[in-house]
Amino acid sequence: MVAAAYIAMTDWSIIGKADFIGLKNFADIFNDSEFYRTLWITVRYAIFAVPLTIVTAFLIAVSLNTPYKGVGVFRTIFYMPAIVSGVAVAIVFTWVLDPSFGVLNAILSAIGIKGPNWLYDPSWVLPSYLIVTAWGASGGLFIYLAALKDIPAELYESATIDGAGWKHKIRFVTIPMVTPVIFYNMVMTLISAFRKFTDAYILGGADGEGIFYMVHLYQQAFSFYKMGYATALAWVLFVIILVLTMIINVTKKLWVYSEE
Repeated sequence: MVAAAYIAMTDWSIIGKADFIGLKNFADIFNDSEFYRTLWITVRYAIFAVPLTIVTAFLIAVSLNTPYKGVGVFRTIFYMPAIVSGVAVAIVFTWVLDPSFGVLNAILSAIGIKGPNWLYDPSWVLPSYLIVTAWGASGGLFIYLAALKDIPAELYESATIDGAGWKHKIRFVTIPMVTPVIFYNMVMTLISAFRKFTDAYILGGADGEGIFYMVHLYQQAFSFYKMGYATALAWVLFVIILVLTMIINVTKKLWVYSEE
């Protein structure tokens, strides 16, 4: 981190001498329209991706928490996206989201719906990435399952005696008891959303709508050889994630259940 702090204050092209320029890289960042554009693309994605990931993983975990026949197989199937290489996933989705020959548009066409151009239409780039996100949302599946297993059975029995249905049990028993895990996954998912790179770098998007902050940072470092500028971008991202994490942590006492 000390080295990164120094590099961020230099004009360095990876090779050769690094010239110390002070805070000029940071000044250039905040005067660069591309910085604001890629940051907004990332923020907009995070706004939708974080709740989508949390809700999807939670619902899958609840559905797999019942001990029915073959549940172990389904748990394995749903967890598979979490261990598949991000590059392989991105390559597969270049075919899935292809507007002419993609499987997704083929399915939509089969039910009488004309599929959009997905990544080739600027207005559909974000929904395309959210589809990829939803597919891999089960990364925190087993954390949720572990939390669900830790909920005392007595709480559900008491709720049943009081006449609570399954909806009320989920709302007043399950969700409050797993809020510590939701908090953890929220922080980790937020960090992951702001660090989105692999599939964005491969899939891209029309009119630059697929250039997320980390893709912009990578381009500055390894396409334009502005390592000092790219390192300054990394520090700005670090501060943004730190502030957002602190905000979530401050609000923790308002909605996270604690036995204390």
